[in-house]
Amino acid sequence: MSEPNTPLRRSKRGQPVVAYASSPPSSAAADVIPSSPLHSRAARLHDFFEDEAPEPGSLDSLQTHFYRSYSRGSQAGHTRPPVRTYGRVSRPRKSDADTPIAFNVGDTVLVKTASKIPSVAVITALWKVEGDGLRPKTHLRVRVHWFVRPAELPKIRARRMFYENEVLYNITACETLPPSAILAHCTVSASPSHGVTSPKDATPGDLYCRQAVDPMRGLYYEFQWDTFRLQALAHSAEGQDADLAEWPNDDVWAVKPAVQASSNVNGRVSPRKRRRIEHDAEDDRSESSGDASADEFEAPLNDESDADDRKDDDAEEEEGVVAELEPRTPSRRKRRRAGTSNPRTPRTPRTPRRVAPITTTTPRRRAKDTSLAQPTPHSKAALRRRKKTALAVRPPPPTAGMLDIMDEDTARGLGEDPWLRAMHVLHVAARPGALPCRETEYGRVLRAVEELLEEGSGGCIYISGVPGTGKTATVHAVVRELKRMAEQNEANPFAYVEINGLKIPEPAAAYGLLWEAVSGHDAARDGHMKISAKEALRLLSNHFSGTARVGPAGGHACVVLMDELDQLMTSKQDVVYNFFNWPTLAGSKLVVLAVANTMDLPERVMSGRVRSRLGMVRINFQPYTTPQLEQIVRARLANAKFGLPADAPDVIAPDAVKFAAMKVSSISGDARRVLDICRRTVELVQPRKRTARTEDVKAVIKEMQNSPTAAYLRELSFHERLMLAALIKCVRKEGIEEIKWADVQHQHLVYLNLLSGAGDEWDPAPSRRPSGDELLLVLDSLLASHALIAEDGVAIGRKSEGERRLALNLEYPEVERVLGEVGGPRWRNALNV
Repeated sequence: MSEPNTPLRRSKRGQPVVAYASSPPSSAAADVIPSSPLHSRAARLHDFFEDEAPEPGSLDSLQTHFYRSYSRGSQAGHTRPPVRTYGRVSRPRKSDADTPIAFNVGDTVLVKTASKIPSVAVITALWKVEGDGLRPKTHLRVRVHWFVRPAELPKIRARRMFYENEVLYNITACETLPPSAILAHCTVSASPSHGVTSPKDATPGDLYCRQAVDPMRGLYYEFQWDTFRLQALAHSAEGQDADLAEWPNDDVWAVKPAVQASSNVNGRVSPRKRRRIEHDAEDDRSESSGDASADEFEAPLNDESDADDRKDDDAEEEEGVVAELEPRTPSRRKRRRAGTSNPRTPRTPRTPRRVAPITTTTPRRRAKDTSLAQPTPHSKAALRRRKKTALAVRPPPPTAGMLDIMDEDTARGLGEDPWLRAMHVLHVAARPGALPCRETEYGRVLRAVEELLEEGSGGCIYISGVPGTGKTATVHAVVRELKRMAEQNEANPFAYVEINGLKIPEPAAAYGLLWEAVSGHDAARDGHMKISAKEALRLLSNHFSGTARVGPAGGHACVVLMDELDQLMTSKQDVVYNFFNWPTLAGSKLVVLAVANTMDLPERVMSGRVRSRLGMVRINFQPYTTPQLEQIVRARLANAKFGLPADAPDVIAPDAVKFAAMKVSSISGDARRVLDICRRTVELVQPRKRTARTEDVKAVIKEMQNSPTAAYLRELSFHERLMLAALIKCVRKEGIEEIKWADVQHQHLVYLNLLSGAGDEWDPAPSRRPSGDELLLVLDSLLASHALIAEDGVAIGRKSEGERRLALNLEYPEVERVLGEVGGPRWRNALNV
């Protein structure tokens, strides 16, 4: 009976990027000679490469033959080109004569990958599919289990010391390759004498393995490679005559270590680790059936993380919990539920483990069947589970006193001048250790990201708010805390990349930055990758869809900060669609933090298909109020007095700070603007060494409002100001800065009926609607003063006048502020300022 022809999607994350075509040319099969077959069975879908899916109904006539070894020429796959003499190709060199090289199951080999250094793997199975409908010289498939080099681990993780030639055994990662991807043999030894501490003594083919690793969780285990390899080969030899044995048997080469729960100083298991251990044990029991193999391998956990000291432990905590996760012989029996599975008895006697007696607890409900389909990241079931197992989020440190801006070195460089110190801490570029008045938003963002990292799933978090409300600074504080947690083994390791829409030449350039983080490329050491946006998009799509190799960091979570999301919007919206769609794919482990300046950007700009993938986690940052702005300024001024005498004078009076906060909160609530006003006020009184008063703040505000840009905008005519307002409205509506002239004309006429009618010189009543030629005169006036810029060139001549694109050449906040001041309340409401 043939198997259903449902296409398979095998997860391929967390493994090196194999630099080969999955289906090699037919000429490569002639160089590979397999040994005599060991076993034959009916072909299955997973016996083929991804691009070799057979036709429906053809599996019945195909057979899969398994082999112990194969041989090929020494120059197969990378033969030197023949000598070219006088335009003709001569015979190959005699030195290129093939010398057969044998590769056996259990051999450790070097694999050609996209990185500069080849990856390391062990051959676990060899097979070939033959039958009617296939070409005569079919390809041999090589199944390998990966090792991990320390350089392929995530950048943000707990630091450990490794030997120069050390590799780590990946506990689960396997892949099927063609023989052309295998470069050469290498030696992996567990003997400590093979460890090399000097880079000069390290050789590519002599490697040392002493640990196994779970790359997703960042857990390391003591591991005896030589013993494990012999046991796996012995198990494979015993199963050759068994008809029910699984071919290929990946479980034989997978390490499922015994996890020992760490306890705190009181001997009690920490709640977070107990939840993880119980969950892993239930999943493992639900997948187990039958008796254990006699060749089971146990790798004890080398747990180096600090124990949590919880005072609010429940009365039902279990002491000395041990969850044994061991490899088992695959079985064709149906999976049994975790609640009804009986404990397994080993065939061979083993030294019993000492397990502390378990205290009597309240009976718990039986665990659900873990074999059922798991909920999607944004489903109701997943949200309820997150709420029940919510992680304890540590709030940021108190900000009433110190913000950690003024350290000892900075204070020593600035001296004891309080005015210089105040100007330093009031600068917008000064980064505080924690943000005042944003503790709630900080906790929400940290909790959302930490839950996704703990679950190993992907998701999107949309963060909105007007400029200057601390969105980016709060996300940076969250990322710093997550990095600290990952480096101290309090969170899973992850990769991090920041994509700012204002710092990249075009939105499509974000693909290359994300691929660098996913593939584990070190841009700080090697520079940015020379890869096109199209190629990066193809690699990312294959990676997240599970149809191609992933990078060394692909087995870990990847946190992406997409700042200035408004600038990444395009007419097709393909960039934001891809970034929001990838986290929804199963097992993507991609966490996207999208930061935008408008709360209703998804509903106003994004299409339905993009908005549906954004998710339900939205965090809005409200503009700062007057008390909050006062607290921000006072906290920074208090930090400026670090190390000064108690009788040091105040550089700015409390009434002056309150007045500046009131002026800013009534307009925009931008914290950066109130910092600029206070800093400029301190600069004004610093030569006279006196305390700044309210009159000084008023003078600074008047000077800032009378900038050249503000003076120019106040001198514009009514229709010129109306055209600038129409352009700003179109930019907000479209989400892009380049607007078609036809759209600006339409919005200009809409605003004409809405914003005119006061009857004064600033707001005359419209006597008639302006014609298209008259609006062109207004446009030419703004273009001549460089307030607007327009498309120019030969290509514009082939387009209609309405297709010509315009862009504002002034600062958006300044234009909105001046237009709102000149036009009055109706203009401020229309411009939303």
